[in-house]
Amino acid sequence: MELDCTAVLADVWLMLDNECDEATKARLQHHIDTCGPCIEAYGIEEKLKRLLNRKCGGDKAPESLRDRLTLEIRRTVTVTEVETES
Repeated sequence: MELDCTAVLADVWLMLDNECDEATKARLQHHIDTCGPCIEAYGIEEKLKRLLNRKCGGDKAPESLRDRLTLEIRRTVTVTEVETES
């Protein structure tokens, strides 16, 4: 089955993060290996991910920031659910 480039590029982060099964990874990798535009895009994405990991890989957000973000996410979800139910 031939994969669409848009679908491959949408899923490339799953592959880079090792968040897909081996069959999916193999299909994505085969497409990337044989498709010029995807090879270029994948190379850029992979380099960006490595750079972010190298620069920010060991950094952790302060606990107070994590708590505030968690609270804001919960508020957003609650407000969205209430607005949707109305």
